[in-house]
Amino acid sequence: MAGTKGKQKTVRDMVLSLGLISVMAGIIYLFIPHDDSAPEVKTVDYRVELLTARRAAPYPVLAPSGLADTWKATSVRYQGEPYATWHLGFQAPDGEYVQIEQSTEKASDFIDDATQGSEATKTTETIGGDTWTRYSGGRYDALVHQADGATTVVAGTGSYAQLKQVTNALDEK
Repeated sequence: MAGTKGKQKTVRDMVLSLGLISVMAGIIYLFIPHDDSAPEVKTVDYRVELLTARRAAPYPVLAPSGLADTWKATSVRYQGEPYATWHLGFQAPDGEYVQIEQSTEKASDFIDDATQGSEATKTTETIGGDTWTRYSGGRYDALVHQADGATTVVAGTGSYAQLKQVTNALDEK
């Protein structure tokens, strides 16, 4: 029994150290500020990319004009190869997402990708003198228009009213 007392002391010291560390971690946790709110949405300025896309694209590149400041641009890109493709994404005032997509890619492939699997409905809308077809059933609802050698898709998690609002605001100037 000569070595038993030393082992008990070591185990006891280890348990005490673990308890002390746990108490200190709890105290630190209480005094560090916590923010459980949603993070601020990072907005982007898309003016330069829009000008670049309008110079390079073989079709009139569309972007909204006159949307309220509560619509926040969150993503933008133009890609010239293998297809001329324009993307501009927005967070709507209620937190929903709406994007504008344009491309010279084969329409069926592009629409399927841009709408995340939505299917055409029999409903059409005349917006700004153009006929737009409603798509639904996938991850996004969408309004789709084909003209000037490109397919334009306004899609997202937003309501059709929001999609229509963005579509109404589209401008090529």
